[in-house]
Amino acid sequence: MKEDNKHIILEAENLSIGYKTKKETIPVASNINFKLEKGHLIGLVGENGIGKSTLLRTLIKVQTQLSGNILLNKKDLKDTSAEQLAIQLSIVLTEQLTSKNLSVNELVALGRQPYTNWIGNLNTKDISKVNEALDLVGVTQLKHKKCFELSDGQLQKVMIARALAQDTDIIILDEPTTHLDMYHKAYILKLLQKLTKETGKTILFSSHEINLAIQLCDTMIVMTKNNVITDQPCHLIEKGVFNVLFPKDMIAFDEKTGSFRVTK
Repeated sequence: MKEDNKHIILEAENLSIGYKTKKETIPVASNINFKLEKGHLIGLVGENGIGKSTLLRTLIKVQTQLSGNILLNKKDLKDTSAEQLAIQLSIVLTEQLTSKNLSVNELVALGRQPYTNWIGNLNTKDISKVNEALDLVGVTQLKHKKCFELSDGQLQKVMIARALAQDTDIIILDEPTTHLDMYHKAYILKLLQKLTKETGKTILFSSHEINLAIQLCDTMIVMTKNNVITDQPCHLIEKGVFNVLFPKDMIAFDEKTGSFRVTK
């Protein structure tokens, strides 16, 4: 009964991901099952090359799953049109902006494209959503600056504001802390945690910052060579999931501190 009361935004059922060529099918991961709740911060972690980006690309319908189902708000993703997807799911990718000559306000306003008319004119509600997003992320003072004038950390916050302005149920971010120093890595992930609490949106992000994700996330999706496990960080620690994430002769997980350390 308790499960029925949960508001599930995104769900994977026996999902297999990978690539298809004319000659063969190349699986990356299989038997992926999870249910992501409204208002939760979810971290997707695993070693390099394990398939995190492949999973995210599949979840945002850029790449077709090999088998299984993805449900967005209880509807099969295969039956969700591009227009329907744009008002339910927003993304922040690691690719550089094609044009940094836009102002911050103009870039964030692009998040309203699913709602504007074909000319792209903003109405009162659109302007309100843009200003709200700027304020939530704390970049209102930058709204008239050009994007090329921003630091990497500032630009990442603006990209998050654009996704917020899109006003979707879930925001998916691929490596949002790439190219940032340690302080700004922590700042961005704490900002995402704050946004889930203040907006009630579900936020899923991939990251190599596993120690930070353990501390901040409500749920984590851990990809290993053998399986994909989803649970609360404390339960993952109890199950010993992090102990097998990396070779023990190089990096070990300390269950007492809930963090990784370099082995001597």
